[in-house]
Amino acid sequence: MAELESIYTLLKSATSETPQFPPTDLFNEGWLLRLVIDWFSKHAIQENPFSFMESSHWFSEASLPSAFLRRTGGDNLAEAHTKADGVIGHITIGNGTKTELSLLPTASQFMVLEAKIFSKLSTGVTNAKYFDQAARNVACIAEVLKRAHRPPTKITRLGFYVLAPKIQIDTGVFDKNIARTSIREKVKKRVGEYKGEKDSWFQRWGEPTIERIELATLSWEKLFSTIRKYDQESAGAIEGFYKKCLEFN
Repeated sequence: MAELESIYTLLKSATSETPQFPPTDLFNEGWLLRLVIDWFSKHAIQENPFSFMESSHWFSEASLPSAFLRRTGGDNLAEAHTKADGVIGHITIGNGTKTELSLLPTASQFMVLEAKIFSKLSTGVTNAKYFDQAARNVACIAEVLKRAHRPPTKITRLGFYVLAPKIQIDTGVFDKNIARTSIREKVKKRVGEYKGEKDSWFQRWGEPTIERIELATLSWEKLFSTIRKYDQESAGAIEGFYKKCLEFN
């Protein structure tokens, strides 16, 4: 298709001396994550955080519903949906909006991925400055499970992962935020602001999800190393893309 060829030509220009758009529109963590997830979706690699279970698929920029969505026009506690850089699992997209995520009734895998290149997790939302990106994502995961009537104990692979350069992970940039105690404390504080209205949600969905979910950081470099064991050509190409991401970011 002619239009696809034009897009390809434009993308190639991103690294030229006269690009037609900012290189960071292409060389960023979002596209890097898509390349990595796509590779793992096509290769049955066992005992890896990105292992796809049968019938699982992935989506980027999914919209995760929150337990704290707006109740009325003047709700001063509300927050919006959370955008997930990547999700892997037994999911459907398009329930309510073109990107809204929901789980299949028999889902047994649901993983949310947050991709970073030298940025930190966001600190909070407008109406809850302490409710950082990790706590917010885990709370949204609990809400997705609730809406699917799928208890955390029914999910074999349940996780929230932060992907980042090895140097960030080694220096502990994300350790405090993704600690289970930190997430529990912040979600519980958020629930407490509703004066009892969300207590049942926390007891039935929030706390069980926090207790069961796997919380971890993964370096891009470690993922590339895994890919290289099975597919040196793809590993080289993805690593080359990563180097451009580091250069332009």
